[in-house]
Amino acid sequence: MSKSNIDQDEQDRIISSLKENYKKADINSDDMVMLDYAVRLTEDPASITSLHVTELKDHGFSDLAIHDICFITAYFAFVNRMADGLGVELENETVS
Repeated sequence: MSKSNIDQDEQDRIISSLKENYKKADINSDDMVMLDYAVRLTEDPASITSLHVTELKDHGFSDLAIHDICFITAYFAFVNRMADGLGVELENETVS
């Protein structure tokens, strides 16, 4: 779903539902598979197998897209682990 096809209220609703529980969000099956992969990679990286990559490919993700999903997920895990390890406090989040 491209950003230009929905209004701000709809964007806010989707973001809110993703934050609350992405499994119940109104997203397509490709996005769900991508998020399932990212969650698995975050929570149990050793469980990732070639079958998970194949599932992404079966949903139309290219090798480059899978690389990017993996890289971004791993990068955020790394940054969060560094922040936690250094005792960095998060600032209050404000949405404009």
